[in-house]
Amino acid sequence: MSDPQPPITPVRQPLTDDSISVRQLSHYQFTWVAGEAGQDGTWTLQLVLDQGAWEEVLTVSADDADNLQDMLHVSKVVHYDVGRRVLMFGTTPVGEP
Repeated sequence: MSDPQPPITPVRQPLTDDSISVRQLSHYQFTWVAGEAGQDGTWTLQLVLDQGAWEEVLTVSADDADNLQDMLHVSKVVHYDVGRRVLMFGTTPVGEP
């Protein structure tokens, strides 16, 4: 008597670029756009994800730009959750502190 096959998890088809929710950061670029005379400028952070398969542009404050630059400089692996708009810095293998 053979064991019954485990149920197959349904996967939404077709799998497209739009259905991938977490991507790896390949490159990034900060930009600053001047504001009107006497007004603050606007900082943006362009994320190039999965070697250009996806791009995202975030508007950030000057403080966030400074902190993000520091984190991006020291992190070897960064992921971005497209749907939640969350940057995740570094990875730790299971079982490591």
